[in-house]
Amino acid sequence: MSTQNLLVELFVEELPPKALKKLGAAFAGTLLAQLQAMGLATAQSKLTSFASPRRLAVHVTAVSGEAADTEILQKLVPVSIGIKDGKPTDALRKRLAKEGRAHLADLWPDAHQGADSLVVQDDGKVEAIFLKGLAAGATLRAGLQRALDGAISSLPIPKVMAYQLADGWSTVSFVRPVHGLVALHGSEIVPITMFGLTAGRETRGHRFEAAVDPVRLQDADSYAATLEQDGAVIASFEARRAEIVRQLAAAAAKVGGGVRAIEDDALLDEVTGLVERPHVLTCRFESEFLEVPQECLILTMKANQKYFPLLDAHGKLTNQFLVVSNIRPADASAVIQGNERVVRPRLADAKFFFDQDRKKPLESRVAQLAKVVYHNKLGTQGERTERVRALAKVIGAQLGSDRLASHADQAAMLAKADLVTDMVGEFPELQGTMGRYYALNDKLPADVADAIEDHYKPRFAGDELPRGQAGLVVALADKLETLAGLFSIGQLPTGDKDPFALRRHALGVVRMLMEKDLPLGLDQLIGEAVVLFPGADAKTAGLLSEFVSDRLAGLLREQGFSAQEVDAVIALKPQRLGDIPKRLAAVRAFAALPEAPALAAANKRISNILKKAEKADAHVSEALLKEPAEQALYAAMKDIAPRAAAQFEAGDYAASLQTLAALRGPVDAFFDDVMVNAEEADLRLNRLGLLATLHQAMNRVADLSRLVS
Repeated sequence: MSTQNLLVELFVEELPPKALKKLGAAFAGTLLAQLQAMGLATAQSKLTSFASPRRLAVHVTAVSGEAADTEILQKLVPVSIGIKDGKPTDALRKRLAKEGRAHLADLWPDAHQGADSLVVQDDGKVEAIFLKGLAAGATLRAGLQRALDGAISSLPIPKVMAYQLADGWSTVSFVRPVHGLVALHGSEIVPITMFGLTAGRETRGHRFEAAVDPVRLQDADSYAATLEQDGAVIASFEARRAEIVRQLAAAAAKVGGGVRAIEDDALLDEVTGLVERPHVLTCRFESEFLEVPQECLILTMKANQKYFPLLDAHGKLTNQFLVVSNIRPADASAVIQGNERVVRPRLADAKFFFDQDRKKPLESRVAQLAKVVYHNKLGTQGERTERVRALAKVIGAQLGSDRLASHADQAAMLAKADLVTDMVGEFPELQGTMGRYYALNDKLPADVADAIEDHYKPRFAGDELPRGQAGLVVALADKLETLAGLFSIGQLPTGDKDPFALRRHALGVVRMLMEKDLPLGLDQLIGEAVVLFPGADAKTAGLLSEFVSDRLAGLLREQGFSAQEVDAVIALKPQRLGDIPKRLAAVRAFAALPEAPALAAANKRISNILKKAEKADAHVSEALLKEPAEQALYAAMKDIAPRAAAQFEAGDYAASLQTLAALRGPVDAFFDDVMVNAEEADLRLNRLGLLATLHQAMNRVADLSRLVS
């Protein structure tokens, strides 16, 4: 069956730029999947997605005009219900009529006509009557109509608009009003309908710079080229994005001096969703604004104006920026001046906020936090600050010095003070960052200022950790206070909902403890955080400990450790998380030893025996060791266990496990030759004590039984 390439385009009013990339990919992907499901496209059909501010389009190769007929085998009714006294029942006749094949009932038992027939088969439970035949393949017109309906109904639309069609009566809903529909199979129009429109071959180009209007498409394959040539539109999202990247780099290189445009993928995607024909222009602002912290200026230019600030070779903000215009005038001076005029008040506001905020010391703002509600069940930001300070003092003292505890306490007291400044009120994203600047302005120690900014870190997966000890202390205290507080009032994450980002907070705690190898016990930290809340108890601490351990296990699996390796280490609940990478490396090295499978299996067997037996103390009476195999195991343990324990205490976990591997032979012989559950109580308890001693010695680094599948 011959095939042609297919093009479908929806021409709409301006789409939401932040959602455009996702909308384009979803529209194209769903449309192709629907066509493939109907047999109109194959697995070899190639998909090209197009998405611009005013269009969603898709190009699919090798699309058939009509799908091949397909064989069907459809169960109708059990034989006991469909046939009585050798004749079809009313139940069978009704089912056949529903399928449009009522005539087959009159042909029973030789119910066969053309490609259709009735057959009796076993469905796995009873004998049933099946309809066997051919289902006519879908035509492209009918199939594309269904595919387009499905693609539109499943679009991840951020907010739906309701609007009236041209008839003045009908109301439809979509992300934006649709004004044009194109459907071309090769060079032929597929006359589908949607949103009160019938498909054609005409679309619209750039609002101001199209060479012709409307743009007429000859065939499906000429879409992108015709639209760019006649409509002055780069239809492909990826091609348009790449063109913006190229122009940004060229414009920065023209400025010279190693200047580069700031890198921001989210901003780049948003700007790509705003323009159809990108044209990058270089603008500037007054140098006096560079006295304001560059984070403020960068944020206002990116968030409010969608500009690309330029940084020098040292990463410092310059007084020049790049604008991605949607028009290409012969003289761009008016566009440049207009953008420079628009950005000036934004920068002036930032400078005003910065100057005003510096008139008051940061510490003078702490009292205002008592008026800022943190959570209706957990009090104000002022109360929260006192809890974080209390926890920071404890952690600082545990880490060692009075100076650290003092600086951590000061940073914790000031950490939230910038929330009530004008700058953070205007730009909440700058919380912490502005606190650092204001602390430095107040001549506070540098590590205190850094801690104020860093206590929010890590903010996301892969983010850097706090740069100093004071920052680590306050960041730990802040995250633990948040976790303990919300767990104490039952605000636990559910499914994929985590409105307070508790998973991120827990992961931050794990990363700081593990990557910085802090000499702090996890459960002790959780206990110290939980006691700050009157409504919390031991159950709260247990739930929180389990929650943090789950995040730890997930992080370790992401780092490439197997589920068995992670389970083996986490099962022992090691309190110093900095030890965990060494334990995992030791377990991996142990698992590669030829003795490992047998020892892991024996360990699991010992665990099961000890669980079922009466309480067995890890104590052995040498006088009660009767069998040669148990005597040999005990002798081997006396030699090997102390060496393994010494290596464990020295932190050489890999060597400790490798030393224990020498027990394989005596352990195997013990289980081959010794009856653990001897009838004599004293022998039985002594052998259980021997196994308990062995179990204790073998499971200090990890629970080796978890390595058994």
